[in-house]
Amino acid sequence: MPDLAKSDWAHLIPHTGSMCLLDAVRHFDDSTIHAVSSSHLHADHPLRGIHGLHAVHLAEYGAQATAVHGALLARLRGIETVKPGRLVSLREFVLNVETLDELGGMLDIAAQCLYADESGAQYSFSIEHAGAQLASGRVAIIHPQP
Repeated sequence: MPDLAKSDWAHLIPHTGSMCLLDAVRHFDDSTIHAVSSSHLHADHPLRGIHGLHAVHLAEYGAQATAVHGALLARLRGIETVKPGRLVSLREFVLNVETLDELGGMLDIAAQCLYADESGAQYSFSIEHAGAQLASGRVAIIHPQP
């Protein structure tokens, strides 16, 4: 499968503008997604603070991969509307770096759906750079009912 560019799926998730952190989807199937990003290199990164871009923000990269995965699966079912989600839990979050400022090139973001239904989902995720794991964890997302 060729990469799915951001322009193919960005309209399906609630993250807009520079807060849409992922660049492309390399692969996805019913339970997994592999995305890439170089947004950590941007001087105007929306999560960058005065001391740089802290690695804790890798949780947002993992969470966004889950949003994109859910949106792509919904599109396969004919649903092309944004479904808001709220991150309600971050567990077993492990960081192996402190900041992202010294990392050139792409980040590899992988996520696996552990459970999903109309009310929410649970995913595990892992983020690597040049083959080294930077972060991993699990997230739980709920979809608020109107």
